[in-house]
Amino acid sequence: MKNRILSVDIFRGMTIVLMILVNTPGTWSNVYAPLLHAEWHGYTPTDLVFPFFLFIVGTSIVFAYQNKTTSGATYRKITVRSLKLIGLGLILGAFTISFPFIKEFSTIRFPGVLQRIGVVFFFAAVLFLNLDWKKLIGLTAAILVGYWIMMAFIPVEGQPSTFERAPNNLANWLDVKVFGSHNYRPDYDPEGLLSTLPSVASALLGIFTGLILRSQQKKKATILFGLGGSLLIVGHLWDFIFPINKALWTSSFVLVTAGWGNIVLALIYYITDIRKIQFGSIFRYAGANAIIVYFLSSFITKLFYLIKVDGETSIHGWLFETIYVQDFLSMQLSSLLYGLTVVSFYCLLAYILWKRKIFIKV
Repeated sequence: MKNRILSVDIFRGMTIVLMILVNTPGTWSNVYAPLLHAEWHGYTPTDLVFPFFLFIVGTSIVFAYQNKTTSGATYRKITVRSLKLIGLGLILGAFTISFPFIKEFSTIRFPGVLQRIGVVFFFAAVLFLNLDWKKLIGLTAAILVGYWIMMAFIPVEGQPSTFERAPNNLANWLDVKVFGSHNYRPDYDPEGLLSTLPSVASALLGIFTGLILRSQQKKKATILFGLGGSLLIVGHLWDFIFPINKALWTSSFVLVTAGWGNIVLALIYYITDIRKIQFGSIFRYAGANAIIVYFLSSFITKLFYLIKVDGETSIHGWLFETIYVQDFLSMQLSSLLYGLTVVSFYCLLAYILWKRKIFIKV
C-alpha cells in the first residue's frame, strides 16, 4: 500500500462510479445527452468512461508488476486473473432467471466489457513484463497505425472498407463472421474482436503514465498535462481521416481518450498527491473493489429488469415509476435521480467493504 498513489485509486473509483451511472438510468427514453454514447462517430463524456478504465488498468500494471520477474508464477497469476474477468463477463451475458438460469445458446453475447478488460489486462501485463518503454512506444504506434491501415485499406468481400456502420466495415464484418448471433447488435459489437487490438493500446498508454508517476521526474502533473494535451491534438487531427469512434475503438479515439485521461489524472494528482487536499475518498473506496462493485451493479440491474412485480412491470420499472416519476420533475431529471440513487447504494457498499477491510480481488 505504501507504493500506491492516491490519485490513481481515486481515478479508478471515479471511473467505476461513472460506469454504473451511465448504465442505470431510470429510463433509456429520457437521458441527458452527455450521459449517452455518440450514435456513431464523435464522442460524448460517456464515451470516455470505458477507455478511462482501460487506461487506468495500464497505469495500475506499472505499480503491480514493476518489480515482478518473468516467471511461470507471475504469468499464471496474470492468466488466472484474465480468465476470471472473462468468466464474469460471460456469466453476465448468459444469465437469465428461468431455470437452468442460462439463456438459449444462440442468444448469448460472447464479447463484453469485462471480457475486454480481461483480454486487455493479459496482453498489457505480459508486454510490460517483457518490453522496455522504448519498445512499448514503438509497439503502441504500430498497433494504432496498423489498425488504421487495416480499417481503411483492406477491402471487404470485394468492396472498399468503410468507417460507417455498414456490412463492408472490416471490424463489423469480422464480428458477424466470427460471432454470428452472439454480438451486441446483429451487425456489430462495440467490444468486438478486431477493435480489441487498439483497446490494448489504451492500456499501453496508461502504462506510460504509470511510468511517469513512478519516476523521479519533477513536476509530474505538468508532464501529464502536456502529454494529455499532445495526445488530444494528435487524436483530433487524425479524426479528419480516421473518425473518432468508440464502437470501432479507432486509433484517433484511443489518443483522444488517453489525452483526456492524462489531463483528468494530472488534475487529481495535483490536488491529492501534491497539494495534499482531502478529496474523493468515496471514489477511493469504490476503486478498492472496482471489479466486484461493477459486476454486482450489472448483475443486480439485470435482475431488476428480468424480475416482474405484477407479471408485466419489472422491479426496475416499478421503482422508477413509483418513486421517481413525479409531476414536478422532468423525465430526464427523474431518470438521472434514479441512476444517482443506484450509484449511492454501491458507493455505500464500497465504503462498508473498505471499513471492514474486505478487498475482493478478481
